[in-house]
Amino acid sequence: MAENAVLEINGLEKSFGALKATDNVSLTLRPGEIHALIGPNGAGKSTLIHQICGTLKQDKGTIHLGGQDVSSLSVADRARLGLGRTFQISSLAGEFSALRNVMLAVQAQQGSSFHFFKPVLKDKSLTEAAMERLSRVGLADRAHVPAAELSHGEKRQLEIAIALALDVRAFLLDEPMAGMGPEGSKTLTRFLDGLRREAPILLVEHDMDAVYALADRISVLVYGRIIATGTVDQIRNDPTVRTAYLGDHA
Repeated sequence: MAENAVLEINGLEKSFGALKATDNVSLTLRPGEIHALIGPNGAGKSTLIHQICGTLKQDKGTIHLGGQDVSSLSVADRARLGLGRTFQISSLAGEFSALRNVMLAVQAQQGSSFHFFKPVLKDKSLTEAAMERLSRVGLADRAHVPAAELSHGEKRQLEIAIALALDVRAFLLDEPMAGMGPEGSKTLTRFLDGLRREAPILLVEHDMDAVYALADRISVLVYGRIIATGTVDQIRNDPTVRTAYLGDHA
């Protein structure tokens, strides 16, 4: 394990027939940092994310979370160990309030069943724990609003509150800015900047303004292979990266 790495990916490979979608990928996520993963469409970002979170089995390589090898664990087991993922497409229960969505996560973390009867809804320990997570993401005043009625940015914040309820050790954020306008992106950027204090973030994002504003390090994935890792300035000024991906984004 790399020293102090919260999440370490080492030598990951994945092929689909003759197509090598993940080609010997290694990266780390350190405490308190935002590490952005960027690359053109078809670069293999989604395939890599699926392997990290456990929805797709890698052909080779290892994934460590908090020093523990999670390479063969299920999605649920990785989540229980603190890998918090938010999705390109929201996975919230839209008919439930924001509070109830987080209560489900608190209940799951406590090992209870997912059955919600009225006595459970009145469980003070559940509601207090859920409200505390909503407060941490700035949604306390939206607690009783159905998730389907939240704005796009608020849904992202609610997904993060759910991850916090699962005692997250590392966030895996998959294009959180997708579908947002300029103002929404700026608001969410400010929120994510503070979120790194809760846990480090592996950020997959196409919004380069957000990436440049947030990232401590950037890794560039092209045709399944990381072609460069460095600071914002290093990546912006790397001629290989400019040719392969950034172009006018630099």
